[in-house]
Amino acid sequence: MKTSHPISSLLHHKSSALWSVTPETTVFDAIRLMADKNIGAVPVIKAGVLHGVFTERDYTRKLALQGKNSRATQVQEVMTGNVIVVTPSDTMEACMKLMTEHRVRHLPVVAAGKIVGIVSIGDLVNWIISSQDATIAQMERYIAGGVPA
Repeated sequence: MKTSHPISSLLHHKSSALWSVTPETTVFDAIRLMADKNIGAVPVIKAGVLHGVFTERDYTRKLALQGKNSRATQVQEVMTGNVIVVTPSDTMEACMKLMTEHRVRHLPVVAAGKIVGIVSIGDLVNWIISSQDATIAQMERYIAGGVPA
């Protein structure tokens, strides 16, 4: 299975919408946004600069389990601040390796100092499944005497 495609290939197939919050956003509002958009993480951005990522995992481990109030707590208090980022030219394989090594599920994609997207482990799994389906279909056509491989 080829995973040497650049992450930009995956970004071109995703919606161009990039939902984000500011460091001062309340955790409650961030969670509401994530629920409304059916996403598991949001980049934390202020004045165009990536300050961190707020994830469902941050909520459960740093807020819910510690008994903090989501309406009174700002995202900057519980977000993941040391964010691992990738570039559009990084390969899907490299992204999967980073996610595995650092036990993260989301990677912001940064180009020229600006965030241009975010990829999740789910995005990568869906890409691999689609690629496998395409390869299988091509092999089936080849075996049936159709298009040469």
